[in-house]
Amino acid sequence: MARHYGMDWLRIGAFALLILYHIGMVFVPWDFHVKTAEPNAWVELPLLLTNPWRLTLLFVVSGYASRALFAKSAGVRGFLANRNMRLLIPLAFGVTVIVPPQTWVELTTQHGYTGGFGWFWLHDYFSFTKVDGVPVPDWNHLWFVGYLWAYTLALAALILIPGTERLQGPFDRLFRSRRALLLPLAFLFVTQYLLFQRVADTQDLIDDPLAHLQYFPAFLFGFGLAGSPAVMRGLARHWKLSAAIAVVSYATLAVLTWAAIASAQLTVGDASLSWDNLTRLSRIARVVDVWAAIAALIGLAERFLNRDSACRTMLAEAVFPFYIIHQTIIVLVEYWLLPLHLAPLAEFAILVSATIAGCWAFYLVGRRIDWLRPLIGLKRTGHRATAPHHDQHDKLDAGDPRWRGGDPARADLA
Repeated sequence: MARHYGMDWLRIGAFALLILYHIGMVFVPWDFHVKTAEPNAWVELPLLLTNPWRLTLLFVVSGYASRALFAKSAGVRGFLANRNMRLLIPLAFGVTVIVPPQTWVELTTQHGYTGGFGWFWLHDYFSFTKVDGVPVPDWNHLWFVGYLWAYTLALAALILIPGTERLQGPFDRLFRSRRALLLPLAFLFVTQYLLFQRVADTQDLIDDPLAHLQYFPAFLFGFGLAGSPAVMRGLARHWKLSAAIAVVSYATLAVLTWAAIASAQLTVGDASLSWDNLTRLSRIARVVDVWAAIAALIGLAERFLNRDSACRTMLAEAVFPFYIIHQTIIVLVEYWLLPLHLAPLAEFAILVSATIAGCWAFYLVGRRIDWLRPLIGLKRTGHRATAPHHDQHDKLDAGDPRWRGGDPARADLA
């Protein structure tokens, strides 16, 4: 089984876009933990480029990586033991240490909370109630890790069912050629538009059924895709068709959003979308854009990105630590910038620079201290790490979604 560098680059790019997206959330009228002094609705237009599909893509890539990790593990028990350690430990650390500053800034800037951070963390954050309507404690952006762990448990249960190992053949036949684009697109259209009216996630693991109806099948598709070169080739063969559909879908949504903003009649975004204030066409465009964009990106990864680079190993390992810390850096830096009343472009430039620098510092320091590595989603090495390994086995990085089966990667965010 050939290593698939293209899926690795896709994963790196997806998380880079996610970080930029969260920086953009500071500048739009949508709900976020901290806002610039004068949010601008026009910033919604570039954010809508990735808004419909960014999270679903991450679950597809995670399912792909899970297939590699399972092939390496000592059965289902070993697979779950690895996942528990590599997902639950960072999640617990994040909820306890990384997320609290976000909640404190939100309460301070939007709800008039007057206590300092130390008081908040020691007295209010672990009260398991609501402070001025904000639930505490919370997992904020780390909800993705919680959902991923739950899907991993469900996947393990499915693997234990006798005969499931024979499903790869039907998967290959079902999603061969254009059907890898058309069937998932039809599934999303029926479940997310015709039967149900979903726009935003609740980020509540128990009470988020429509999100699970989209994300868990995407996770399973990625798991099957990792063992199916034929389906991957089909996605690569038809990437132009997928890209054309995605472009038309985004253009439709962008034009409708532009018209809505220009007329000041409604705002389109994560928090303010509702099935009452969106046109039927914009709802369809959002749903279609989800899978068309993902199919195009996977096809591009297979067609053009399946090649290695000197920086890929470190970037692949750094992705999960970046994900853990990035939103807290964004929220804190914006909190410190607010009193300065900077121009929006200067504010944005500082946020991007500070977030990138902070993420690198978090990763580079954490990876060199062995006891810190599990807290930021890296495997313990038993010694002080100084540089990524480059031998044939160890260069398979954390969360590496690069194998279609056989020899897998060490996974951080698989």
